[in-house]
Amino acid sequence: MLNVADRVTAEAESVDRAPRRGTVLAVLGDEQHPRYRISWDDGHESIYTPSAGALHPSR
Repeated sequence: MLNVADRVTAEAESVDRAPRRGTVLAVLGDEQHPRYRISWDDGHESIYTPSAGALHPSR
């Protein structure tokens, strides 16, 4: 489970797009149903519900 202020990378859904990077602003779900409010590096903000393996901490 991620925490507030963690840096994350969301894998792209297609090979034509680059992964998105951002910062977790809020944890909205629990371990079984994770949801996060993320401020993306491109300036957008969204609620993100990751599928398995789609969101991971940035290195």
